[in-house]
Amino acid sequence: MKTKNAPPAKKPATAKPVARAAPGKAAGAPARAAAPPAPASPASTLGLKLRHARLVAGYTLLQLSHKAGCSESLISKLERGHATPSFAMLHRLAVALDTNIAALTSDEAPPESPVLRLGERAVIKSGGIALERLVLPKRGGLLQANIHIVSPGEASDGQIEHVGEEVGYVLEGTLELMLGEATYTIGAGDAFTFPSSVPHGYRNVGTDVAKVLWVNSPATF
Repeated sequence: MKTKNAPPAKKPATAKPVARAAPGKAAGAPARAAAPPAPASPASTLGLKLRHARLVAGYTLLQLSHKAGCSESLISKLERGHATPSFAMLHRLAVALDTNIAALTSDEAPPESPVLRLGERAVIKSGGIALERLVLPKRGGLLQANIHIVSPGEASDGQIEHVGEEVGYVLEGTLELMLGEATYTIGAGDAFTFPSSVPHGYRNVGTDVAKVLWVNSPATF
């Protein structure tokens, strides 16, 4: 009796390698788009504009420091975005560079509309003092207006003087206005005016935030 040969044994199926998802990603999930770059900080924006204005004027760090009455190292730190100046210091730099603070700090073009809505106006800050822009800088513009917002106890960094005229109206709070050797205490509803050539500064001597509508011509802030 003949014996039939048994059929050859089947080879076990080889498992196909399974691709593993990268850690933190689900299998089959689409790749995420790269995050947009973070916006430049106000300090770095100021630094770039300050350096550009200095180079256009043809000044070295040392020459500008002499004109603005500050140290060369301070200007270097400002240009690299490693320091934040007071408004008085920034004003001295702007005057030395024949420009104004708004041109050094604003990266927005003047609006086409004559209306600037509440909450849409640019605000720049230095310590406990902020300037809310009512007029953005434009070439040849003579008028500048801001709302100075001054926290209790805060003061301008000394007194400044320059060419022009100024007028102000206190919206809220109490300020001590310093004009040369004279000092005036002013509150909500009070107005003032003086030639910009008179050394001027202010201090919030009240317990609440002070707000002052401040207009000057030509533009320096």
